[in-house]
Amino acid sequence: MKTIHKVYFKNAANMKEVPDETINLVVTSPPYPMIEMWDELFSKLNPKISDMINECQGSKAYQLMHKELDKVWSEVDRVMAPGGIVCINIGDATRKIGDEFRLYPNHSQVISFFESLDYQVLPFIIWRKQSNKPTKFMGSGMLPPNAYVTHEHEYILIFRKYGPRQFKTEKEKERRRESAYFWEERNQWFSDVWTDLAGVSQKLNHKGLRERAAAYPFELAYRLINMYSVLGDWVLDPFLGTGTTTVAAACAGRNSIGYEIDQNFKRLIESRMREIMEFAEEIVMNRIKKHLDFIREKRGKYSSENYGFPVVTGQERNIRLYLMKNYKKMDNIFEVYYKEIDDPVIEDLKIGGQAKLIEI
Repeated sequence: MKTIHKVYFKNAANMKEVPDETINLVVTSPPYPMIEMWDELFSKLNPKISDMINECQGSKAYQLMHKELDKVWSEVDRVMAPGGIVCINIGDATRKIGDEFRLYPNHSQVISFFESLDYQVLPFIIWRKQSNKPTKFMGSGMLPPNAYVTHEHEYILIFRKYGPRQFKTEKEKERRRESAYFWEERNQWFSDVWTDLAGVSQKLNHKGLRERAAAYPFELAYRLINMYSVLGDWVLDPFLGTGTTTVAAACAGRNSIGYEIDQNFKRLIESRMREIMEFAEEIVMNRIKKHLDFIREKRGKYSSENYGFPVVTGQERNIRLYLMKNYKKMDNIFEVYYKEIDDPVIEDLKIGGQAKLIEI
């Protein structure tokens, strides 16, 4: 099996390289409007934004920032295939502009725009991240009523285009069955609150890059890709940043396309592709190891046809996981090649072999 991963260094408001209705899944995290670290980027896209901030017109700056994001969401709509899923990780902003402190509800703005495109709004996920702040509030300390609650969560918004995806041919149905996840993974992943994913360091120490990023953890992208796509699908990230979606798609056996406006991220993305080659096998094998640990406590009614170990439901019988073997790079395109898991490796895990849990 082979997958292809393309990276374009340009504004995703024009994704002319991507044909209409060819993307199956979007996993992305855009710059958050009204978070101060993104003011410069938004102002480069529209200088009026900087003017509004300087004039203490926070609400107008907020609306103009979302208009810039809407240009990208419109392109996302063009390239999404029927039945495709859009997953957007975004946080709200709290900020004082002039004398006014208020919440800027970014998630509701994004929901409204996709509703205007007639997308189905699916139940979203609250990604709850523990705050490192010593205090749990902002404002007037112990005296009511002017303190404010601390934001410790972000949203993973989920939208679907034109209703459930259809798998019509036998080949499509077989690929879907091979892309199944384990029963216990389903119970964890499809919760509406995620508390088990830690945030990642936002500092960037690579020369030429801005000081901070807004990257989500590898596991967040890897989980969403396995939840909402099948092997061989095309995954898009219009705000690629450090390349997390690309490396997660490669690890999961999906193709990907990424757009990043800052070309200084090129070296970092390339280095992460090299790193994933070292760790991808352990990430995949860790899923199997966790399943075997789980199944020892809960007897499975069925047996995996590809690996022979027990599974809980009949829908898990055709699960097939691939290990990355090697890749080659041509300009901004990566071709990744895979191998199937050998029986001796599975047998080693069955008798207690250990797989390391790798965080990337």
